[in-house]
Amino acid sequence: MSDPALPRFVALQLARLAGALVALLGVLVLSHRQPLLAHVPDALGDGLIVAGAVAFFAVPLALARRWKSGR
Repeated sequence: MSDPALPRFVALQLARLAGALVALLGVLVLSHRQPLLAHVPDALGDGLIVAGAVAFFAVPLALARRWKSGR
């Protein structure tokens, strides 16, 4: 029962998880509630949220398109 699509599915889910974690880190930076992240500039938090959203939405789509075209 080895499914050849399983590694690709796992890669898509890991890309989504990584994007969500990066965006969550950006939210933590902007909240200023964590002592370790209290002095990090807000612009970095904004950038992390945007980067996390791109990773969450665009990276899995790009991977799926690339695998579908056979490149």
